[in-house]
Amino acid sequence: MKKIKERWEIEKNWQLVHLLLGGVALLLSGYLLAKGILSSFSETNTILLIFLTFIISYGILNITLKLFKKLATKWQVTFRWELIAIFLVFAITGSTSAKISGPIIEMLNLKELISNSFIFWTIRILIIFPIYQVLLVLVGWIFGQFKFFWAFEKKMLSRMGFKKYFSE
Repeated sequence: MKKIKERWEIEKNWQLVHLLLGGVALLLSGYLLAKGILSSFSETNTILLIFLTFIISYGILNITLKLFKKLATKWQVTFRWELIAIFLVFAITGSTSAKISGPIIEMLNLKELISNSFIFWTIRILIIFPIYQVLLVLVGWIFGQFKFFWAFEKKMLSRMGFKKYFSE
């Protein structure tokens, strides 16, 4: 446990929650991908599902650790465990905003009104975007990363031409 705390620069026990949530998210992602792959072959073998889950999770872990190395300096985080929190915030926010947009699309009856898939997806993305912006800062605040995500939002929106709304 001491090596894990040193590796991720964890000073307080509550910060271990980020590691636990990251591990759960990693295994869940591996499981969902493995289940999707096996269902396309109509396989339901439990042992094969478990094996493939761990193989995929291991691959995702390696990719994530490589991303952590590159992004730690770019994002200028104070502690390594903050990278896990930031990745979790992006994952939760993206998934949630995409899920929330579905009922909004149904409520507005856009699926039936728009037959052209290009126009439909353009409108769906335009609906997702503001939801994502708000959720990103909100979920970032819940994970203790408000400062990072507020700066991230301002930078992203400034690049889109909204710089005049963010005076320093």
